Amino acid sequence: MNEVIPKIPVGRTIERGIDYLTLEFSFITRAISNFLETGIDALVAGLMFFPPWVLIPVFAGLSLWVAGRRAGVLTLLGFALIWNLGLWGPTMSTLALVVIATLIAVLVGVPLGVLAALFPRMKRATMPVLDFMQTMPAFVYLIPAIPFFGLGPVSAIFSTVIFAMPPAIRLTCLGIQQIPRELVEAADSFGANRRQKLFKLQVPLAMPTIMAGINQTIMLSLSMVVIAAMIGARGLGAEVWRAIQRFEPGNGFEAGLGVVILAMALDRVTQKIGARDKDSI
Repeated sequence: MNEVIPKIPVGRTIERGIDYLTLEFSFITRAISNFLETGIDALVAGLMFFPPWVLIPVFAGLSLWVAGRRAGVLTLLGFALIWNLGLWGPTMSTLALVVIATLIAVLVGVPLGVLAALFPRMKRATMPVLDFMQTMPAFVYLIPAIPFFGLGPVSAIFSTVIFAMPPAIRLTCLGIQQIPRELVEAADSFGANRRQKLFKLQVPLAMPTIMAGINQTIMLSLSMVVIAAMIGARGLGAEVWRAIQRFEPGNGFEAGLGVVILAMALDRVTQKIGARDKDSI
């Protein structure tokens, strides 16, 4: 069959496209790389400036204030265990990568979700792309990141943003479209323009669903940051990858436990913020 029908050059076309982009737009990718790397280093340095015995009560207090006593105790004990295991530095590096990647994904994804909810053509064009992004294996996103940004944390953020953005877009669109039509018609009857309806009615009412999307984006960012250790990302993922290479199951389990603790703390806080928004409606 392959002798009769020639192979469609999908891979070769993609390689040529990546080569063209890296050659013609290298100054843009270099500028983005320098900017993001400076931001990552600054955030990690800021987190590492304070000793763990100062930051752990701060994190626990924030969790207590936002998510309640149980989350505060979990954060306190969990981060104390991370400190005891000697993983405080990698945990702060992972936290910095997750924060920056999530921030970029939300800043891009939420507006796209709003546009998809307001304009049917935008939704029809966006949803197949999101389906493609969510079904593509996570490891594939590491491949185009390397020629654009090289090995290191910037490539990790690039691949993480692409992998973690779809839930923010989907759930933002879903939240706005689930608003009862009667409320929108009431706003129209009072003379509200599109901007007033969006920022005073639709976004506030959709905020619980939007926060659910942000929560999923954070969880996917954390999982992808661990995978991205294979292309030079620092943090807990690098500890897991090093343990795999050296066959050190104990160290790998400790690093994985640190990822679980960080994920649980972030998940409890963001879930509670979404629940508060829902109760206030």
